[in-house]
Amino acid sequence: MTLGVTSGMNASILEGFCVEQILSVCGDRAAHFWGTQSGAELDLLLLHGGRRLGFEFKFSDRPATTKSMRVALEDLVLDHLYVIHPGEHEFPLDESNTSMTLPRLVDVLRSGAAHA
Repeated sequence: MTLGVTSGMNASILEGFCVEQILSVCGDRAAHFWGTQSGAELDLLLLHGGRRLGFEFKFSDRPATTKSMRVALEDLVLDHLYVIHPGEHEFPLDESNTSMTLPRLVDVLRSGAAHA
């Protein structure tokens, strides 16, 4: 499964696909979108395996932590925030925030080895 945004591809459709893949592993009973009046947003908030996990979908090969992500981590007391990107590598953005591909995230969620 390769993710990539090409000209003419609607990023919201690709984001919907990513959400569907995650929910197929985790279930949807505790799935939420989160946003604040000041504009901070989180694409997906899940309670999975007793942990609060956040998910952001960025369509660049080298995403960076945003102010919105920092607000979500703090306000929601997330155990971890995953940034899903179309690149090829997994890398930490900081101690509570990891950037990875969708196939790698699905493997992590299936194995129950979500970051501590």
